[in-house]
Amino acid sequence: MDAAERLVESTRALLWERGYTGTSPRAIQERAGAGQGSMYHHFRGKPDLAAAAIRRTADELRSRARDQLAAPGPALARIEAYLRRDRDVLLGCPVGRLTQDPDVLADPTLHAPVAETFDWLCAELSAVLAEGITAGELSPALDPDDTAATIVATLQGGYVLARAAGSRDPFDRAIQGALSLLKAATP
Repeated sequence: MDAAERLVESTRALLWERGYTGTSPRAIQERAGAGQGSMYHHFRGKPDLAAAAIRRTADELRSRARDQLAAPGPALARIEAYLRRDRDVLLGCPVGRLTQDPDVLADPTLHAPVAETFDWLCAELSAVLAEGITAGELSPALDPDDTAATIVATLQGGYVLARAAGSRDPFDRAIQGALSLLKAATP
């Protein structure tokens, strides 16, 4: 792995662990095993490096979600596969956690991939729900956009509750509750 790659990967890990504000250029360099000159050779500074790291994290999250949501099978099964996939729940969502960082929200370059990822996820879930409604798997009374937003909010809220409790149990209960509501909307 070259220095630029190590810097991006180190930044990704530190952003997830500490957030943007808590991640210093020195910490990034130490974790990457790269000097200051190397960092500034490849990136204009911490914001530029963080933007690359956030974009990569967002792209990775989308790719993993796409794997489950675009898979063959019934809509509800695909959504369940997405919601139940293996996650490091107590660390929280690597993209969602960035919404708690005022410096990320204040910088359009850092904030854009976060907002785009949630917009994309809601649109993908809405499309899967609409497919389920069209196929007769889900009740036509279900609004795909509202339900998609509810699923994303439940997922993100589950992370918060799990972190607050120091246990994945609240996350698992939130996911089970969302799935129970979806299953109740089957004709």
